[in-house]
Amino acid sequence: TDTPVPPVPLRVAISGMISPKKTYIHYSNIVDYLAGKLELSPLIVQRGSYAEVNNLIRDKKVDLAFVCSGAYVKGRAEFGMELLAAPQVKGQTVYYSYIIVPGDSPKEKFSQLRGGTFAFTDPHSNTGHLVPQNILAQMGETADTFFKQTVFTYNHDRSIISVANGFVDGAAVDSLIWDYMNAARQGYTSRTKIIQKVGPYGIPPVVVHPELDQLKKERLKSLLLGMHRDREGKAILEQLNIDCFVPIEDAAYDNIREIL
Repeated sequence: TDTPVPPVPLRVAISGMISPKKTYIHYSNIVDYLAGKLELSPLIVQRGSYAEVNNLIRDKKVDLAFVCSGAYVKGRAEFGMELLAAPQVKGQTVYYSYIIVPGDSPKEKFSQLRGGTFAFTDPHSNTGHLVPQNILAQMGETADTFFKQTVFTYNHDRSIISVANGFVDGAAVDSLIWDYMNAARQGYTSRTKIIQKVGPYGIPPVVVHPELDQLKKERLKSLLLGMHRDREGKAILEQLNIDCFVPIEDAAYDNIREIL
């Protein structure tokens, strides 16, 4: 008799908005939950940059992905990346870019960072790159003309740590991640201060390729939207400070599109 072919696992890509180990810890329970409901094995796929995750979706190498809002806008324009759901946090589906400096810094506003060192997260990041670039553009500046040096950290917690330890004079970070780290009292956020809050912007969503099997797409969406009504799902969401997953419209990301 022929050996049965095992089903393809549920393949989920996760952008490195936080460091790889923390990303895995944060999202593995959601992926396990979804895969379990579909009676599939879970497979988490991580990459070093937001662009690489977008490529995985474009090339249909994953079923769904958790992406940054800026990466979604770019993916939507490039190949029709499709919204599946969005997390609701504290009753809202928006987030902000925090411009942060070391806690003992005398800097009180962005313009005072001229001639200093600054940390961006990822080239595709909305809060960690597009927003500060837009601030500079409105000042008639670029990163090269305004800062002495810039670096890409490729995740927000690394940017926060870099500021807390005084490795850079400032950074632009995702408010959700700063707030989460602050609530967890990890120490780093207490050694930073927020000098500007920019936004709101549509929250980082869960996305799929537009040509993903329709039945699988609908099942995944239904599972996400119903997580908070399931005892196991609700417990997972509470660990992540997520109220629930909700539908979200593309128009929620129009102001990011305008920046681009």
